[in-house]
Amino acid sequence: MSQNRIEWIDLVRAIAILTVLYIHATDGIYIISSDAIMNYTLFSRIFQFASLFIGRIGVPFFLMITGYLLLDRAYDDEKVRRFWTKNCKGLIIVTVIWSLIYAISITYVSLFSANVNTIEAGNLFFSHMWYMPMIIGMYLSLPFVASALSHYEPKTIEQATIVFSFLAFLLPFISLLFDMQGIKNINIQFCLGFSGGIYGIYIILGWLVKKGQFKKYSSNKFRLLAIVSFLICVLFQYYAYIRGYPFLLWYEFPFILTGSLALFELCSRRKKVRGFKGVQFLSKYSFAVFLIHNLFRIPLLPLVVFLPFTEPVKAIILWILLIIFSYAAAAFIYRIPKYGKFILYMR
Repeated sequence: MSQNRIEWIDLVRAIAILTVLYIHATDGIYIISSDAIMNYTLFSRIFQFASLFIGRIGVPFFLMITGYLLLDRAYDDEKVRRFWTKNCKGLIIVTVIWSLIYAISITYVSLFSANVNTIEAGNLFFSHMWYMPMIIGMYLSLPFVASALSHYEPKTIEQATIVFSFLAFLLPFISLLFDMQGIKNINIQFCLGFSGGIYGIYIILGWLVKKGQFKKYSSNKFRLLAIVSFLICVLFQYYAYIRGYPFLLWYEFPFILTGSLALFELCSRRKKVRGFKGVQFLSKYSFAVFLIHNLFRIPLLPLVVFLPFTEPVKAIILWILLIIFSYAAAAFIYRIPKYGKFILYMR
């Protein structure tokens, strides 16, 4: 194992960015194709539903890595200010820079491509940038959360996390089930206060994994949990589809929580990662690729969507192209003297 790297963390980070690229490739193909194709084949539809589960694993992985690495630390006043300066300040600047880059890109597309719907292009360009203000908010609170956690036993935090997860994930799911059955306005009012909501829960789960709270369960149980979570997500989407209910699988769905936690815990039990040099490369540029990759979706989508293949094949082709172009661009920008690392938020 590398002296400065936790191999399985790099593996999870690499998986996370690849799944983000995968869902954006799949979404891009299916959004455009839906204008021309009214009825997909059953296989194509199931592929789309399965892809949504796979793609939704990425953000929980990133958040659990954050909790694993940053919550098990001691923070005093000086360390808090240093943490904010090192992390939050840079994230805010990078967010502004890349928002401007994407805004300029949209303007360019609208001026030189009259047939492109500017609103749809904007949605594609900015579809991932919601993550930035969310993670900045989490980083601002992390030192205080870490200090609070240090005063309690992991078992106590685990019990509190179960309660908060019930409020944040299970109750909205019950309301969703009622709504799908035509029973409207069943909204259970609750307030999660300073918890950070669903994203804060993912971060806390990463801390609990580091504390070994789930080691008492066998790997086979977590494998079963991951498989069951995947199947429920796919079947639930199919059920919503045949009922004509507009359901979007998102991070508050309880079986995204259980599936991502199971997979994260399983990865944490790996002692050695095969092909670590390649994994390390994917991990090193993961955040840079996250910032960059949507710049390539607009020019690549029209080229791939008209290929004489089925939607699943086109989605995989676009995914591979996004990986190649995004990593090549990240590696190139990284080497710009003085500014490359700063623009990509790489330390």
